[in-house]
Amino acid sequence: MNKDIITYYGKRAEEYEQIYRKPERQDELKKIKGLLQNILAGKDILEIACGTGYWTERISQRAKSILATDINDTVLEIAKSKNYPNDNVRFQKQDLFSFEPERKFGSLLGGFIWSHIKLQELEEFILKVNSFVDISETIVLLDNNYAEGSSHPLTKEDEAGNTYQTRKLKDGSSHIVLKNFPSEEFVLKKLEGKAEEINFVNFRYYWLLSYKNKS
Repeated sequence: MNKDIITYYGKRAEEYEQIYRKPERQDELKKIKGLLQNILAGKDILEIACGTGYWTERISQRAKSILATDINDTVLEIAKSKNYPNDNVRFQKQDLFSFEPERKFGSLLGGFIWSHIKLQELEEFILKVNSFVDISETIVLLDNNYAEGSSHPLTKEDEAGNTYQTRKLKDGSSHIVLKNFPSEEFVLKKLEGKAEEINFVNFRYYWLLSYKNKS
């Protein structure tokens, strides 16, 4: 994971969930919550890039168990402070690319991580994600669509086609953040030979992908 991204999200931890308070996004967030809870109900879940635990808290209401991981201590501390009445969530600091769990999981959730992976590293990312779950088990990825007027403008593109946003925090610091916005066609192309029973749900502000591990 890019070190600039890690630093940025560490500094942004206290501000992170403001994005979920945007009025125009509430209907989609409600629908996504329902979809995630239905797909992951009763599952033994590995969550990668759990961040501040916004989705961890919601899927824990119906999950069997969750191991929620993130590379950043600051966001993990916020995630740990959330409400988990079913006592079914554990947290670990992990870099997903070096993480080698002792067992396979029954399902995986990765929220808003695809967009922070460089295009040239997506193949490695998908294979790594698939390696965490058994064959034919469910993987769910959730991320942003670019929405003019609601998303941060794109301010840079590199030679490989990766796009970046310039984001400012309350402390006055400015950060160039890798943020790719793939099309449905692009995502499906990347999953060829690695997934089956693929379901791609495209909203205005978000997309949600679920599939069965084939690799």
